[in-house]
Amino acid sequence: MGKCGNGRGRKELVVCCHGKKQPGGAQCPRRRQDAVVPLHGHHHRGDGLLHRCLRPLQHPRRTKLLGRIYYYKENSPKPGSLPPNVAAAVNGVALCGTLAGQLFFGWLGDKLGRKRVYGITLMLMVISSVASGLSFGHSPKGVISTLCFFRFWLGFGIGGDYPLSATIMSEYANKKTRGAFIAAVFAMQGFGILGAGIVTLIVSSAFDHAYNAKPYSADPAGSTVPQADYVWRIILMFGAVPAALTYYYRLKMPETARYTALVAKNAKQAAADMSKVLQVDLEADEIPDSKIVNNQNSFGLFSKEFARRHGLHLVGTSVTWFLLDIAYYSGNLFQKDIFSAVGWLPPAQNMNAIHEAFRIAKATTLIALCGTVPGYWFTVAFIDRLGRFFIQLMGFFFMTVFMFALAFPYHHWTEKANRIGFIVMYSLTFFFANFGPNATTFVVPAEIFPARLRSTCHGISAASGKAGAIVGAFGFLYAAQSRDPAKTDAGYPPGIGIKDSLIMLGVINAVGFFFTFLVPESKGKSLEELTGENEEEYGEAEMQSGSTRTVPVQS
Repeated sequence: MGKCGNGRGRKELVVCCHGKKQPGGAQCPRRRQDAVVPLHGHHHRGDGLLHRCLRPLQHPRRTKLLGRIYYYKENSPKPGSLPPNVAAAVNGVALCGTLAGQLFFGWLGDKLGRKRVYGITLMLMVISSVASGLSFGHSPKGVISTLCFFRFWLGFGIGGDYPLSATIMSEYANKKTRGAFIAAVFAMQGFGILGAGIVTLIVSSAFDHAYNAKPYSADPAGSTVPQADYVWRIILMFGAVPAALTYYYRLKMPETARYTALVAKNAKQAAADMSKVLQVDLEADEIPDSKIVNNQNSFGLFSKEFARRHGLHLVGTSVTWFLLDIAYYSGNLFQKDIFSAVGWLPPAQNMNAIHEAFRIAKATTLIALCGTVPGYWFTVAFIDRLGRFFIQLMGFFFMTVFMFALAFPYHHWTEKANRIGFIVMYSLTFFFANFGPNATTFVVPAEIFPARLRSTCHGISAASGKAGAIVGAFGFLYAAQSRDPAKTDAGYPPGIGIKDSLIMLGVINAVGFFFTFLVPESKGKSLEELTGENEEEYGEAEMQSGSTRTVPVQS
């Protein structure tokens, strides 16, 4: 990119400087473009918090409160619950919005630039999060309709955050620590899960103590106090807080040097942007138009050349994410049923509406603390040592093992003496999901595709995952219902039960294990080595001659 100097004495990660000497005679450590974010660039990692903090009601366990508030039936032996079609709408509309956002903003990020689109997604998330909590009216139809409308746009904004967050961090990080930095973006949603759980605990506890309603069995109508309507609204609107906190940093963040140089073809601006980020002096080298003319006709997403070079890679990243999210979201979906089966949750009729929300949040927060969050950060710690390929294979393997270990002796686990063991096994399933494919499927698509298609391909992979989430959300919402009609949730037909659902998920994880072999290992390689973009820019002859220039500039 040009000459650089780093005489300020501060700890930073250094951009590649073409083998040229720095002041004092020190040799610049990297020869090819290997730009990285400085250590003060922590604001990118904080964005991952949005993925969960902005979605506290996306999970069906939190929609139970909506069911008790708006779908109470007089003289019913069970508390109110969302009818199947309404539950499908509330849960599915956000997933559909996320899928659409991943495709649209992933494509737009390659057309307009990462930074510009990043700001658009932020504003969409903040506005939609607040608007979701302010859903209009008091009738079920009015509230659910407006909630679904705003949740679609909330999901649309969150969907854009997936490819953009991953791509930005990938293009800033160096090859030695890139996996950890991208994984840290995703791992922050572990703290988001905890944050959403803690907010739910605080809000529900405060309202429960303030109004002290009787359980449903003692007072069906009085078990859901009118003020319970404020609980879910406050929780939803709180999701705007972490998004708003990142607004300043997103405004100040420059466009990534790789996008500016390799896609926008403006190496001078790339050097200027990196000078600001790294607080070093950079100058762009000039390369005549003749040296870059061949790159003007670079292959596109639907070309035979892309299919030859990256077609199987895109299949691998998309299918593994699709299969992972079927299992991951399905496991989340019937957490409440598992908690009830092992005695962590009393029957719903033995609790009032707000206390039920508190108990569910308590159980899920404990699972997150013991299994989910440690799994994310194990990935951050080991991904650049063990590699993406190994961690993904390991994760799918152990998810399969633990799903089968839970499923086949399921009756054994439901006995009171074995319930703690069941929770441990269930937590380990989530641990190896997060110390495994749930993290690596986010990381790898941001590394192995060319800069001009990187955000688009990540968006396609992520959208495939969200399609899997939709399959899991709708399919297993019905499948996990008890075979006994008397034990199903209100409005649902009998399903295959939790045991057979776990067996199906184990099979899905096993298939994901084998599709991982389509995904290349990216550990220890620069993005240009993985995509061949250096060779495209300068041609084989120049690369073999030892040229150290890495960013083209049109004169």
